[in-house]
Amino acid sequence: RWLAPAIRGEQIASIAITEPDAGSDVAGITTTARRFGDEYVVNGRKTFITNGARCHWALVVTKSERERGHAGYNLLVIEKGTPGFEVSRTLKKLGMHSSDTAELVFEDCHVPATNLIGEEGDGFKNLMWELQGERMITAAGAIAGATRVFEYTMEYAKNRQAFGQAIASFQVIKHKLVDMGTKIASAQAFVYQTAKQWDQGEYPVREISQAKLVATQVACEVADDAIQILGGHGYMREFPVERAWRDARLARIGAGTDEIMKEIIAKSYGL
Repeated sequence: RWLAPAIRGEQIASIAITEPDAGSDVAGITTTARRFGDEYVVNGRKTFITNGARCHWALVVTKSERERGHAGYNLLVIEKGTPGFEVSRTLKKLGMHSSDTAELVFEDCHVPATNLIGEEGDGFKNLMWELQGERMITAAGAIAGATRVFEYTMEYAKNRQAFGQAIASFQVIKHKLVDMGTKIASAQAFVYQTAKQWDQGEYPVREISQAKLVATQVACEVADDAIQILGGHGYMREFPVERAWRDARLARIGAGTDEIMKEIIAKSYGL
């Protein structure tokens, strides 16, 4: 009903977790879904929702009550056009301009109980599992983006002339390029190893968190170095590295911030 059309590209989906007063603190969400017979009545607000404005349906993270804690979470598919489901505004962002981000409002939104994903009350467990996959995808995307920026910057440095020679011939530039390539190669190897563990049926939470943390930081560092090498050109919209710099920054926030990744890693070490 929902997944097949999304895979075919006929429908756009979104996942609605973050709220105005609950970002990294998922246990603090206050959007409720109270069950009455064969339906849920949803009330609450969500923000920073990717595809929120254009989605055909949203997977909304709700709680049965507003109290803090990990119990009583439910994941509900709420289709666009359902009475009580509105997009309050589309947000303006630093980067990722090709992807809309919106605020969603649910006011006495009646949702069929058949739209519940998973078992009732198991939403938090299912959400944590979903986030591991999202973090792996984020890590892989960060490496791909960093690689493209590195290749572009290296080609630019080989062709850009200064003081009668290509700037790639200057030690300060070639060493910076070497550092960029080495960071990417190291992070890529770790991401691939973690993906292999996942593919073999393991649940490597520590490694996924580390891969996401390292890969997204490398992507930001590479984009920043690229701007420095391109100089004034790197700061201009007509050259692609300024967009890469803006877009890369989101990955250190979305799907779990650097700080949350470090907390997960620390916990895995018994700290």
